[in-house]
Amino acid sequence: SSSVAEHTISLAFALLRRIVESDQYTRKGKYKGWAPMNFIGDDIHGKIIGLIGAGQIGVRVASYAKALGLNVIYYDIVRNSKLDNEHSAEYFNSIEEVLKNSDIVSLHVPLLDSTHHLINEQRLRLMKKTAYLINTSRGPIIDEKALVKALKDKVIAGAGLDVFEFEPKLSSGLAKLPNVILTPHIASASVQARNQMAITAVSNIISYFENGSLKNPV
Repeated sequence: SSSVAEHTISLAFALLRRIVESDQYTRKGKYKGWAPMNFIGDDIHGKIIGLIGAGQIGVRVASYAKALGLNVIYYDIVRNSKLDNEHSAEYFNSIEEVLKNSDIVSLHVPLLDSTHHLINEQRLRLMKKTAYLINTSRGPIIDEKALVKALKDKVIAGAGLDVFEFEPKLSSGLAKLPNVILTPHIASASVQARNQMAITAVSNIISYFENGSLKNPV
């Protein structure tokens, strides 16, 4: 959960501070010296991050966000007392209210029938024009065709995606947009996370042969 949460926050920084844009600009030889209005971005401190989903990863994102001076609001089908008490998060009763009030929206829900296209055209239009959408959970949670249109029409400011609806294929037009950052499903790709995955897998195998049960059944 730490690795995915860190990637989420990294995408937020990259979007608000226009890091990918400025990197490409510099690599193309366009940088001719310091200019006061060159790639003006936005401070993350003081922003409102809205979490859709309050499981382990959502809670970890909230802890990092609070440390950076963000205000945390969230929606989940079950209210999370840890978020309320330890991270001073504000619970909202609907996804719609979180979307309306957030500067950054971050998705942390499993892919179920009920969450397929959870973020659709109608809900994208509820977001602030200055807001960013981040998805490090599952691609089909977002209607990607609707997202491409929203990004083209500047309905929202931008998006950071680590997962895609038709992965590994990208929806038409997505890769051409300047206001989206795309990473190839690497949110959990850290040495520590991969080591923990291996330990968990081995622990399950040992538990099965010793006790006939799995610690983490899927």
